[in-house]
Amino acid sequence: MPKDRGLRELYEQDPIVADEIVFGRRTGPDRRGFLKGAGLAAMGTVLGAGIPFHRSMPAGLIPAALADSTDDVVIEGKTGLRVLNDRPVNAETPAHLLDDDVTPVAHYYIRNNGVPPDNTRAEGWRLTVDGEVHQALNLTIGDLADRFEVVTLRLQHECGGNGRAGFNPPASGNQWTTGAIGNAAWTGVRMRDVLDAAGLKDSALYTAHHGADTHLSGDPAKVPISRGVPMWKAMDPHTLIAWQMNGQDIHPMNGAPLRILCPGWPGSTSQKWLTRIQVRDVVHDGTKMTAPSYSVPYHSVQPGAEVAKADFKIIESMPVKSLITYPRSGMTLPEGHRALRLRGHAWSGDDTVTAVDVSHDFGATWTRATLSAPPNPYSWQRWEAELSFPTRGYYEIWARATNGRGRQQPFIPPWNPKGYLNNAMHRIAVMVAA
Repeated sequence: MPKDRGLRELYEQDPIVADEIVFGRRTGPDRRGFLKGAGLAAMGTVLGAGIPFHRSMPAGLIPAALADSTDDVVIEGKTGLRVLNDRPVNAETPAHLLDDDVTPVAHYYIRNNGVPPDNTRAEGWRLTVDGEVHQALNLTIGDLADRFEVVTLRLQHECGGNGRAGFNPPASGNQWTTGAIGNAAWTGVRMRDVLDAAGLKDSALYTAHHGADTHLSGDPAKVPISRGVPMWKAMDPHTLIAWQMNGQDIHPMNGAPLRILCPGWPGSTSQKWLTRIQVRDVVHDGTKMTAPSYSVPYHSVQPGAEVAKADFKIIESMPVKSLITYPRSGMTLPEGHRALRLRGHAWSGDDTVTAVDVSHDFGATWTRATLSAPPNPYSWQRWEAELSFPTRGYYEIWARATNGRGRQQPFIPPWNPKGYLNNAMHRIAVMVAA
């Protein structure tokens, strides 16, 4: 007997075929779907409304109203997260719960590679700094606070695999949609101040980060993850060794009592449960530091292609991205209302976002949003926009950010074997009742 397949699975395996199976839609040379007749009626029935701009709807596009998941998970100190894996625990935040300028601890996503330590109390916790330094350090959290300037910064922190679920063919790993991102207010000290106190040797090239989490196998000889960054990134004044988020102790699942915040780069460089920073005279080769982990091909590759390890490069700055945080996808406007005020956030790795545009007609036209400056470098930026809808029906709102280098979110980003760096335009569904 053939296996029943869900709508998302159908679209992940072959979106064009899924269109034909589910809605009878045929694809033209410009990838428009020619959705009409019975297919148009079928999709309208499923969505509960007609689609005013159906002629602009790309083929192979699962409607946003059908793509969202509302599964919640209960974790102490967390609420509303959608669990992707329970060993290790990984959970993402629905977009509407990321509406705050400062992400609440309860809504901050969880990304683990191993098993968190049982003891996450600050008392007795020590950090070693050694390797290519003139004076090795062994510091308590109190020592860090007493010896170095304490700073608080809002920093965007995103998993390198955020958006993996959107790649076709599918890539292995946690199937993040859009919620492996947060922007908390982190309190700690600058890593560069600590490294300066240790005295870097001329041979210092790269950091190696080590944590107290253990391997899923239980083998003490195995390390779940140990990554690092070039010295210039470690010495950036916004790279922190932190012990508080949003004015309170870091949540145990987010790395208590001590962690690194290496903003704008893959979250894996921001080691949790930090116990050691080793300075190396070579590019660090710890667990998940070598290809294909947290690496992408140097050049574009055909979807599904095999890529030799020598053809990968380590991911550094994350791509430009945006998120619609209000309204929640699936909203129906009240009777007599055809205007909607939108808001969200945008960010861009080491860069600043310079523009955000939104569309309600599948990208045929765009409206420029109002964009706020970040409170400090590496914080995401608030944007707001207003759209008016010409008639009743089903609409998709798309958001597209552009950074200072002119790089813009694509509709479909380049595929890569591990499903990293998906910065496709975010989209939500809105119903206009009348």
